[in-house]
Amino acid sequence: MLLASLLTLLSLWLWTPDLPRAELQARYLAQPSDLRSVGPWRLHVRDSGLRDARAVFVIPGFGSSLHTWVAWAQGLAATHRVIRLDLPGSGLSDPDPAQDYRDERSLALIVALLDQLGVQRASLVGHSMGGRIAWTFAARHPERTERLVLVAPDGFASFGFTYGQAMEVPASWRLMRHVLPQAVLRMSLKSAYAQPDMPDDARVRRYHDLLRAPGARQALLERLSQTVLQEPWPLLRQIRAPTLLVWGEADAMIPFEHARDYLQAIGGSRLASFAGVGHLPQEEAEQASLQAVADFLR
Repeated sequence: MLLASLLTLLSLWLWTPDLPRAELQARYLAQPSDLRSVGPWRLHVRDSGLRDARAVFVIPGFGSSLHTWVAWAQGLAATHRVIRLDLPGSGLSDPDPAQDYRDERSLALIVALLDQLGVQRASLVGHSMGGRIAWTFAARHPERTERLVLVAPDGFASFGFTYGQAMEVPASWRLMRHVLPQAVLRMSLKSAYAQPDMPDDARVRRYHDLLRAPGARQALLERLSQTVLQEPWPLLRQIRAPTLLVWGEADAMIPFEHARDYLQAIGGSRLASFAGVGHLPQEEAEQASLQAVADFLR
């Protein structure tokens, strides 16, 4: 009886239920108009800066949100129109109604959103998984891509991925749907940063809150299980847009050595790297990385 009681108490302590959308929107939504319907999707989109200026379309990485770009968005808004979004099932965007999280679906979403916003051509910025989506878009839609900024982009197989095969999601990860203590998430996020004081409490709480949006954790697992990497060289060689790679030299998530592969594959591409910075230079080296991107976009 004592053991059963302890197990029950432990389960109740670890159980991490979803948070109501209204509560999350009260904390993280800037204005109601940032929630918009685009085709079948209900998305969180922030459209800031100069409306008549050249557009910059910004895509976050796996499990992240448009909040990761705050410093860059504020800096670029003085010279550009900056469009940020949460991908379906992340941040404040609803899960995909078809539960389809393949890259092809993401490309269709970007086209639909740009069309709705009246943007025919934009510079694309993508981080990690969002970087893979950005360079795939640039290869397949060169007529709509002005410039390309890839922040520690995904695409070359590493860490459990094999070309042509979906990653097998460990059973332990599926527990995340019901159990996600903030302390465990903090330890997981720690590997994305190189600086010992990162992530701070506010970032951990934001990541934790947004992962508790209704359907977010299931969407995260489905996106991971539906990811099938293809040999990147053929598409990368088709990219004609001027390209800047932004990378932390202490990246423990996607090896900095992959930068060399991108430089070889994308003609004329260049690299801005940052010592002592991990997988999120837009957060760990906000101003230095922003300056590199702003100079490149000009």
